[in-house]
Amino acid sequence: MDTFQPEKPVSAPVVSGLVENVTYDEITIGQTASLSRVLDHKDIELFARVSGDTNPAHLDAAYAAETIFKGVIGHGIWSASIVSAVLGTCLPGPGAIYLSQDLRFRRPVRPGDRITATVTAKEKRDDKKIVVFGCEVVNQTGEVVLSGDATVIAPSHKVIRPRIHLHELRVLDHAGHDALLAKCQGLEPIRAAVVFPTDEVSLRGAVEAADAGLIVPLLVGPETVIRAVAERHGLDLSAAVIVPAADPVTAATVSVGLVRDGQAEALMKGNLHSDILLGEVVRRDSGLRTGRKVSHVFVMHVPGRVSPLLVTDAAVLMYPTLDEKVDIAQNAIDLAHVLGIDVPRVAVLSAVETVSSKIPSTLDAASLTVMAARGQIRGAVVDGPLAFDNAVDPEAARIKGIKSEVAGRADILLVPNFEAGNMVAKELSKIAQADGAGVVMGARCPIVLTSRSDDERTRVASCAVAVLVAHARRGG
Repeated sequence: MDTFQPEKPVSAPVVSGLVENVTYDEITIGQTASLSRVLDHKDIELFARVSGDTNPAHLDAAYAAETIFKGVIGHGIWSASIVSAVLGTCLPGPGAIYLSQDLRFRRPVRPGDRITATVTAKEKRDDKKIVVFGCEVVNQTGEVVLSGDATVIAPSHKVIRPRIHLHELRVLDHAGHDALLAKCQGLEPIRAAVVFPTDEVSLRGAVEAADAGLIVPLLVGPETVIRAVAERHGLDLSAAVIVPAADPVTAATVSVGLVRDGQAEALMKGNLHSDILLGEVVRRDSGLRTGRKVSHVFVMHVPGRVSPLLVTDAAVLMYPTLDEKVDIAQNAIDLAHVLGIDVPRVAVLSAVETVSSKIPSTLDAASLTVMAARGQIRGAVVDGPLAFDNAVDPEAARIKGIKSEVAGRADILLVPNFEAGNMVAKELSKIAQADGAGVVMGARCPIVLTSRSDDERTRVASCAVAVLVAHARRGG
């Protein structure tokens, strides 16, 4: 049996683009290999998700500040996993079988720390090709954070294979939702009429929006049902006012009346069909009409984009005429201004970027472009027709030779009809993992018109948009 004798370490072989193991016969006592990693918050969250270890010492900054560590620390086993990575990829590498480990955790590892894990061959057992490695992990200042031994069966046969490159993982942290909530910091909550909140999702959304300091909810519906839902799901209604209404139609009528009388500054759809609510909103004698058609605007925070991408109309006007598209565009532009986009770029979408009499949406797009140039659409740069790719991707616009202030840099996507818009918004949400929110514009107040499948975060984010619109109108 060979035992450890101090000598000049010999690093494990490294071949660029390849992973190569070190067989039992090739391993020499004192041979070493190392790997370094920097711990960040995303590593901690990913490790918690994979392991299920959601100890608040790793994830909750407020809690961690009160512990002996005075801040968030990484999982100890994360540091140990870097030791495993050295053994599995460097020394001995592929073919090694991890038998046991005896590790001692010396110091915490914090976000931003660079740690280096080193393994050193200290004992070989010829009978079973077992190698004992001394393991040490140090931080960027040389302090030991972990030490101990690992025992492995070393590989007998040589392995040289292409190194596997993993796809980058992205932790979805709802930065878009957080950005909307941040814009509302310091703003007074608005009174919002929540129309017929008789199910958990709509009632919880209203309660959480109130908890976030966004709204004072006026719950319009049958009091006994609302209180029963709240009790069943543990929802606190102490911040809410219940306004009695026996059925969805009555609730819609009463809610619109609250806005018209100045008792509410926004509407929020509950457990009723959108047609019922919007029917009351656009009613000629008692509704909330302005000089424009009402239209819906999705506010999508797409990973990789600095500013939100607005998609309209994907929920209200199904097959809009050219005149209706003028209102759709102006509603979205007004919302973009509220969100801080001073001169939004509006891409009028079609399937192609050239005008064709065979594709009516290209004719509408060309007309809207001219109308904007002549001041019939204000406060934005409008161009179309543009296809989706060359509206949002500068390289696609360059390849196709499109010279435009909008192409590749659109802030607003004006879609041909609600079918196209609905698909675009849902693809951004489900495939691109965009944070979504939405609001109806063009009425005397913003209207939160969420889908039944929207979660509470989306409902709260949509309330944040409504708050920003309501406050902008106060200032106007």
